[in-house]
Amino acid sequence: AKKHPEIPFTVHEKEFASRYEAIIWICKNQLGRRNLTPEQKKYLVGKQYEAEKSSHGETRKESHDENGRFHRSYQIDNSGDVKKTCDRIAAENNMSGISVIRAESFAKGIDAAEEAVPGTRQKVLSGEVKPTAAEIASVARAPPEERPALVAEICKPKSPKPPAQKQKAPSAVAAPLPDASTSDEEAPDEEPTSTPAPSEPIFPQ
Repeated sequence: AKKHPEIPFTVHEKEFASRYEAIIWICKNQLGRRNLTPEQKKYLVGKQYEAEKSSHGETRKESHDENGRFHRSYQIDNSGDVKKTCDRIAAENNMSGISVIRAESFAKGIDAAEEAVPGTRQKVLSGEVKPTAAEIASVARAPPEERPALVAEICKPKSPKPPAQKQKAPSAVAAPLPDASTSDEEAPDEEPTSTPAPSEPIFPQ
């Protein structure tokens, strides 16, 4: 706005208790936009969840019981809100709790990719590059020295798959409809109304 003095604007100053509180406000403010791409919404939800956990001092413990069932427990130091953070964010954005947790992994992967190769965040969030969630998550898990190669592979244009050719089924040949006036075999029960006179006399053998 400062580059275009002909555009009037107003600055409103806000105070936040911490950097995390500022990130939470930014994410909530941006999530109110209607023109967000699915990638932008996922990234903002993930960043908000990550910031709220850090702001509240929340820790998450995940484990499996003897039957292989998955369990997730939460601990919040200043727990004034009984409802879990991810469930509250999920309700605010009309999504499930597991989607919020996946969004956090997505946001961490995007930030790791941006740190490795600047400009990657814009490409992914704008939809120019469409990596899978597993590809993005793999960037955050990889060692820093391996991340640039992973990002380059993700941003490589994927060759379009050739359209599958549909095989045409052989067209069925329509059988001629029976005509009682011309075929005696196809209509044996019908008696001819009149017997045409033979052109030559018929003699018994």
